[in-house]
Amino acid sequence: MLDSKGFDLWADDYDKSVNLCEESDEYPFAGYKDVLGGIYQIIKSGSGKKILDIGFGTGILSKKLYDEGYCVNGMDFSEKMIEIAAAKMPEAVLCRHDFTKGLPETFKNERFDAIICTYAIHHLSVSQQTALLKELKEHLLPQGKILIGDVAFETMEELDHCREISRDDWDDEEIYPVAEILRTDFPEVLFQKVSFCAGILILPAA
Repeated sequence: MLDSKGFDLWADDYDKSVNLCEESDEYPFAGYKDVLGGIYQIIKSGSGKKILDIGFGTGILSKKLYDEGYCVNGMDFSEKMIEIAAAKMPEAVLCRHDFTKGLPETFKNERFDAIICTYAIHHLSVSQQTALLKELKEHLLPQGKILIGDVAFETMEELDHCREISRDDWDDEEIYPVAEILRTDFPEVLFQKVSFCAGILILPAA
């Protein structure tokens, strides 16, 4: 599992690495652009403009929303990723923080129309994912949504199948979200399948 220094080293080539993997339709980034595009469309279909992006990386999705007038807030634990994203979005509120520790003080009293997390929550255990989502729900505005885009599955059976066909490429250190598992604590979770290894989890405020 990469730590913050690992992501710092990867930052300059991150987008290129993702694109190469996606173009080959390979795990883990098959469907990556469609995942981001799907989240973008969900946000655009709402009326709110205040966004929190958790683990925003180089800011690919946030930058598109920022350019369209959205109020972008975000956190990431890689200083280099933050530098890249801040150069693209100079007026965004971006802070360095490890989201395994929940929300930073900067956002403790804030509420958002959408909280997005793309290709990041898999660094948490299932119990940590559940704890984070419970905290995030408290920071949604009434019509808000949490949108998780990642290597993700509807069922454990689908995850096991993806692991089998991915073979040696499969990363056993990453805990990919599974809708049927999350519904133990969040029965309202919706899942949109995007590719054989990716999808969007939608958790509404109510």
